[in-house]
Amino acid sequence: MDGVRSIVKNRWKGPRKLKKISVLVVVTGFVLIVSFANTSNDCRFPAVYNFGDSNSDTGSVSATFGRLSSPNGQTFFGKPSGRYSDGRLLIDFIAEKLGLPFLNSYLDALQPNFRHGANFAASGSTVQPLDVQSFEAGFNPLTLDIQLSQFEQLKDRTNEYSQAKSSKIKSNLPMPEDFTKSLYTLDSGQNDLHFWLTTKREDQVKPSIPPIINQFALAIEKLYQEGARKFWIHNTGPIGCLPFMVLKYPPKPGDADQNGCIKSYNEIAQEFNKQLKDRVYTLRTRLHDALLIYVDIYSAKYTLISEANKNGFVSPIEYCCGDSGNHDIKCWDKGIVNATDALCNDASKYISWDSVHYTEAANHWIANRIVDGSFSDPPIPLNKACGKHIFSRF
Repeated sequence: MDGVRSIVKNRWKGPRKLKKISVLVVVTGFVLIVSFANTSNDCRFPAVYNFGDSNSDTGSVSATFGRLSSPNGQTFFGKPSGRYSDGRLLIDFIAEKLGLPFLNSYLDALQPNFRHGANFAASGSTVQPLDVQSFEAGFNPLTLDIQLSQFEQLKDRTNEYSQAKSSKIKSNLPMPEDFTKSLYTLDSGQNDLHFWLTTKREDQVKPSIPPIINQFALAIEKLYQEGARKFWIHNTGPIGCLPFMVLKYPPKPGDADQNGCIKSYNEIAQEFNKQLKDRVYTLRTRLHDALLIYVDIYSAKYTLISEANKNGFVSPIEYCCGDSGNHDIKCWDKGIVNATDALCNDASKYISWDSVHYTEAANHWIANRIVDGSFSDPPIPLNKACGKHIFSRF
């Protein structure tokens, strides 16, 4: 979020016996039964297409507005990887779980390979289209609608090149028939809330949520029209627990919870999530042959925050990279590279990497909790989500 803010401002094996599993999902007015055939083997997605913000950006902003500097990427990649973290993000662990390579950023022009999907997420981006106010606040113009346009172009050009004789061109592009078989992941909305919470009066925030949800739903419908059928939709995390928010906008008396998080901010996130979940239910009644899995990232993250010490982490309000004595000095500032006193000794002990984004250790912990479907509605494991699903109503 905040990292791109300054950048944008300055630059712009065989089948076995089948098991039948039924999941009941209560929807207003009726009950939806999701049945899916589940073999002992995992099913496989040919590709993943991701849309979102810095929580899943693997290089869009870094490639477009200037390479992200050290110490980002130090834990896993050994160098900056375009990720606002010391290592892998949730989307990386999702790809690993599915047996797929890490997603290349669509905007990375150096040897891109989109055979197994592409990542359109951009740090600092919002669900809603950019307006003058959000632009001046430093948010990214690569909003969700632009990311959808990029996907449409990739799909169109893939279909064109599929007719070409050159195998060299086609080898790095998806198989046209794979677009419908792929997984579509969405993780967006945190920056929209960030903008309203930090630039508007508190009583203006909740009324701003429905338009964001409408835009989010429109994105899902557009992807559906382009052939997408399997969706993995993240809600937004506990924004009131981000060290950046807690330290820059300290909670008022009585507004801090037992973990030091800002309760009112988290209530806004929970309201956003409730409306998003309700809209996903509504979309299921219309997109009959699609599987929309709503993933409760908020609960997964808040569980980690609440059990930080139990899981070997320091206080969730502490962060690894940045100057804790001067909150205006951020990990994404170039000067931080040589500021050894502003970098922790062991990032694996921290939930927050830079006061806004999570460490690889925290992302790994969360990924291990969500891929089995225990935080999903319907509770379908990630590696079973590509199987055949039958929707019935009564």
